[in-house]
Parts: sequence; C-alpha cells; structure tokens
Amino acid sequence: MTIAEFAHQGWIAPLLNHLWQSTAVVLAAWMLVLALRRNRAAVRYWVWMVASIKFLLPFSIFEAIGGLLRPPAAVTFQSTVISMAVSQIAQPFEATQQASPFGAAPALSPHIWPIVLLALWACGGVVIVLRWWRGWWRIRAAARAATPCDINAAVPVLITTALMEPGVFGANRPVMLLPEGIASRLTKSQLSAIVEHEMCHVRRRDNLTFALHMVVEALFWFHPLVWWIGARLVEERERACDEAVLDRGNQAEIYAESILNVCKHCIESPLPCAAGVSGSDLKKRIVRIMSQSAANRLGMTRKILLGVAGFVAIVLPTAIGIFHAGQTAVLAQAEDAPADLPKFDVASIKPNKSGEMRFMMHFTPDGLSMEGLPVQMLLTQAFGVEDDRIVGAPPWVQSDRFDIEAKVAPEDAPKLDKLKREERMEMLQPLLIDRFGLKFHHETREMQVYVLEIAKGGPKLKPAESEAGDGKGGQNMPRMMMSIGNLEAQGAQIDMLAHALSGQVGRTIIDKTGLTGKYDFSLHFTPENMPLRMGPGPDGGHPGADAPPPPDTTGPDIFTAIQEQLGLKLVSEKGPVDVIVIDRIDKPSVN
Repeated sequence: MTIAEFAHQGWIAPLLNHLWQSTAVVLAAWMLVLALRRNRAAVRYWVWMVASIKFLLPFSIFEAIGGLLRPPAAVTFQSTVISMAVSQIAQPFEATQQASPFGAAPALSPHIWPIVLLALWACGGVVIVLRWWRGWWRIRAAARAATPCDINAAVPVLITTALMEPGVFGANRPVMLLPEGIASRLTKSQLSAIVEHEMCHVRRRDNLTFALHMVVEALFWFHPLVWWIGARLVEERERACDEAVLDRGNQAEIYAESILNVCKHCIESPLPCAAGVSGSDLKKRIVRIMSQSAANRLGMTRKILLGVAGFVAIVLPTAIGIFHAGQTAVLAQAEDAPADLPKFDVASIKPNKSGEMRFMMHFTPDGLSMEGLPVQMLLTQAFGVEDDRIVGAPPWVQSDRFDIEAKVAPEDAPKLDKLKREERMEMLQPLLIDRFGLKFHHETREMQVYVLEIAKGGPKLKPAESEAGDGKGGQNMPRMMMSIGNLEAQGAQIDMLAHALSGQVGRTIIDKTGLTGKYDFSLHFTPENMPLRMGPGPDGGHPGADAPPPPDTTGPDIFTAIQEQLGLKLVSEKGPVDVIVIDRIDKPSVN
C-alpha cells in the first residue's frame, strides 16, 4: 500500500492533519521563544505550555466553531483556486468518501498494519504511564511516611527519610517534602532560599501544568518534539523560580550555595511527578544565578507579538471553518435548473418490489423510462457525477428502488431530439427537487479517482448498429441494462460506461480514452461482494424465468474484465473533485 493510500484510511487522515498542525505550532513557539530569550522565563514557559496543549486541541474544533459562527445568508465565495488552497492548508490529508449504491462495489481488503500501529502506540503509552505511576506511587509512599516539620510555609512541610531532593508533591493539595538531615547541611538563609524556591512552584501550579504535558507525552510519545517540549518546560520553570527567588531579595551567592549543597546531599534526580530544586542544566543555572543578569520585562512590542501569535492560532482555524461553511451555504432550488431545457410535465413514481437486483433506464420520444432504479442512480445521472461524488444522502436512496415514467408536454417532445444526453439527464434535477424535496450544495474535495484509458492492444468495442434504439420510435437512443456481474449496452457512449462502472468500483471514473462514438458492448465479471441468492420473482417465490442468470463466480474481476473484454483499463489517481452534498431528500409520494 502506498503512502497516499495510507493517508486515506478513515482514522489516519485526521491524525496526520493534527500532527502536522501541532508540529507547525511547536516550530512557531520555538521562533517566538528565540525572540523572547532576553525576557522572563515565566513567559517562555507559557509559550511552550501552549505548544504542548495544542496536541490536545485539534484545529478541527476551531474550524467547527467557525462553521457555526457563519451566518446562513452570508455571501458565498465560489473560487475553486482559493477554496482548494484553503483546503490544502487546513487538511492536506483528506479522507475520501466512497459509496456503493448497489452493494456491488468492492470492499477494501483488510490491512494488518493499522492494527499493528495501534497496538504499538497503545503499548508505548502503557509503558510510559506505568513508569510515571511507579514514580508517583514512590513519592506518595514517602509523603505518607513523612513527619511534619515546624518550618513556616503556606503548605504543609514534611520530613522524609527517602533519598530524594526537596520538592513539592501534589497538584490539588500540595505538600513540601524535605529530605531528613537537610537542615543540618544548610544555613538558615540557605534553607529559606530553598523553601522560597519550592513555594514558587506552588504559586505557579507547576505540578498541575506539567501533569497536562505528561498526558501529551503519554498520547504522543512517538513524536520527538513532545519530549523536546518537556525538556524546555523543566528548564524554563526552574529558571522562572530562580528569577522569583532573586527578585524577593535573596542573595545570589547564598542561593547558589544552597542548590549545590542540596545536590551534594541528594544523590537521585527529581521525578517528573514532583517539582524539585535541581532541575535543568546545573552548571548553566549556577552561572546564571551568580551573574545576576536580570531578565527584561515584556515591552509593548513583545506584548503585541504574543497577542498576535495567540490571535492567529485561534482565529486562523476559525476563519477556515467560516470559509468552508461559506462554500456550503447555497442550497439548490428549482430555479437553479437551466431555464432553456424542457421540464417534465407528468411523472409516475412507483416503488419497485420485484426484488430483482437489476435496473434499466432508456430514453423515450417524450421523456424517460426507468425500471428498478435506486434514487442514488437518479442523483448521479441528474448531476452527471459518479456515486462517490454524492455525499450525505440517507441510506434509503441506495436501497429503495422505483419505477419512473416521466414525460414532457406534447409541444415540448420535438425539442428532446435536439438535446444531448447530458442535457436530458439534467432534466431530472427539477424532478428530484419537486417530487423528492431535494436540497443540495457543491463542495470541492481531494479524492482518489480512476482514469479510464485504452489498454495495450486497443479497444475491443463494437460500433453501434444504425437500427439500435428503444423500439418505440426513439432511434439511436442509448440503452443500458445492468445486473449483478453483467452490463449490456446498445448505442452507449463511453461516459455512460464510466458512470455505470463507478458504482461497481466505488470511485469517480474520468474518461481519457478519447473515444467519442457510440458502441454496443457486453461486460461480464464476478463482483467482489457476491449476494447469497438472487431476489424473488414477481410472485414472491423463486426468481422469474426472465431474471438474469447469476454471475459466474469463477469469472474475472471487474478490472480484468474491462481490460480483456473491452480493451480498456482503469488507472488510480488523485485530484480535486466537485462533489454534491445532499442537505435534504425525502421519499416521494407515490402516484
């Protein structure tokens, strides 16, 4: 399977979109931090924190909000170039929707690798959670076994016999843990500086914010930038606390000595479940403390820079959602149909209850005659699109079949002879709007399609005989009948073949054969999804005598049959496709 096909798995495309968007935010945060490198560490900490939280908030949420904010009557932009550009920015990996109206479209073969990837992801997440749980349980046990201390602080201070550095444990009800004997190794002023450092962690709620990043690490452990963000968060939070300790009047030399004495006394590194005192690069940290280089407060320029960055991060995806909603705001009405085409004067619509899995449609001198036709086929013919380009229709349009006889007024019948096939099909749009209550709009989506080309050796199509017709005076009118595994055509053009085949392969088929004539041909193949039995006959019993024979289960698949029997071939490609999104369609009243 190719990378493109990988990206079109139902759950993979949204994940890839989310990952590249989150990666872009991390890179933007890095550039912003470089611009703020001479400012206070607390500001940079929150820049990295926002980049981390982005992994938990897909831009699609803001896009959905943008879609809800757009007024229904707003002006719609119809530029295909602009819409495709916005679509590529928002969703470079877009999952396609494929429909099979007659149950004959081949199902995608199962692939083991998505299951393997999910299993690896779950295993990695479980390992990380267990490692953190082990550390949390260890500190929790130390806190329970600790004894109270009379050091004056805003949170309880406990003395523990565990070999660990001073730290704050807990997010909701934090406690300060100090290792036994630390007071004898520090002077009063040094101990005061250490306690002040830990209280800074409490005031900043560092345990709570870093717990959020731990969730990100558990979910996205495979992304290297997530771990890089974690290192930056630890560095900036310790630097922010150092700056706060010095701002409160503690001498830099005394504070640096207290950190070094703590490191001599404690032989273990801090656990991620607790905010300690010795995190970050110790040598750099001591040099920075001793240099007493005061960090600059945010000036107006940098405040504007931060504001603009936050504004863009929220408004851009929301604007994309508004734009996409604008693409889908115009509903089709009856007047949308071309005014110069005749309209059907009368139409008889009756449910087809024969149970036979076949349909037939042909032109008559004064209209159209359709038998056993699903509404899905009506939609594809009316709009001149393939099955996968009809999106959002309810399931009954594929399962319910109808017999339809549609006729124009007698005075309009002569006009039909001058119309092209596409124009006669377009006449179905007012019928669908009037009798089925159809409402729809257009969207442009990136989809997998098939291109119909001439195979090696040339086409094997038979030119249509001059007398081919419907037997009722409609000379040279095309006829096509399809049943399971069989397609029979008289006087049909290649675009009719492409429409018919799309329902079998589940994709739009683009004709690039260059063949412009009319042909008689038969196509016999074995559908991938074979029905268990043929439908009942007219009397409700066994299939009638005139029912088509069941397809040969040992015959070729549809791709092989097209090449061997018609001299054509289907080639898979990807490109922008205009789709019809169904907003509403109702079952017709029978007459």
